[in-house]
Amino acid sequence: MNTRKTRHQFYLPNDLSEKLDALAAKPGASKTTILTDALRAWIDRKSVNELDERFAPRLDRQQRLLQRLETTLNITAEVLDLFVQHQLTIVAHQPAFDQETGQLGIKRYRAFMDQVGRRLAANQGKPRLIAIHTHQGDSR
Repeated sequence: MNTRKTRHQFYLPNDLSEKLDALAAKPGASKTTILTDALRAWIDRKSVNELDERFAPRLDRQQRLLQRLETTLNITAEVLDLFVQHQLTIVAHQPAFDQETGQLGIKRYRAFMDQVGRRLAANQGKPRLIAIHTHQGDSR
């Protein structure tokens, strides 16, 4: 008789053997089917764990890189938002450039960067949602 199956003999603990007998007593069930399904599920689960072990470090590195990129993008968005607001409201009409104006520019730049830092700290590194105002006189 050619069944394309290999016979195995092994010992099971008594409690496990009793549970197997109880499962096999149900209509349409057999010990072979139950053990085959259980072994296949165990092997499949083991192979999934091997894939996790193999690819998890790479995925973790990519996740950390993505988080750093997101942080950088959030900072860039916050700086650009504040810079545009600054340019359109505070320095729209600058006098001609001279040494005093240069010193004022450095002072404003430092104040600008301090404000970016405060806003990022207040928002845990995430940019504020930009609200667009259509009414004249509205400000952020």
